Formats: sequence, C-alpha cells, structure tokens
Amino acid sequence: MGENSTFEEAFQDLEQVVQHLERGTATLDEALTLYAQGTQLAAHCKQLLESAQLRVQQLQENGDGRWDEIPFPIE
Repeated sequence: MGENSTFEEAFQDLEQVVQHLERGTATLDEALTLYAQGTQLAAHCKQLLESAQLRVQQLQENGDGRWDEIPFPIE
C-alpha cells in the first residue's frame, strides 16, 4: 500500500487483511501487524472517499434554462 494507491487498490488490500484476520491463523504479532495495516488502509480509503465527495457537483436549473454547478451538500 502506498499513499498514491487508488481507492480500489487500497480497498482490495483492506479486504485481504480482513480475510487473513478472519481465518484466525495469524500469530499474535502477525495479527497486530495486520490490524495496524488495516487501520491505515481504512483511513486511506476514508480520505479518498471524502476527497471524491468534495469534488462531486450537483446541477441545478437556474430558471432561465441554464444549469449551474453547486457544491454537493456534505452531511
């Protein structure tokens, strides 16, 4: 995983970490390392999603037949 990985790459890596942990075959040290990697991957995915959400625009008709871009409301 790198800071430049795409959402899809990071999410796939996160899924692999979760699957490995769910198998229950990792040693304690391996599980702790995997958990730390999973936490970093989840944070990276969250940051990428938040960044994408900020770029999403909503179109609104302005009354004279034209459409204006307005920021998508973030909840």
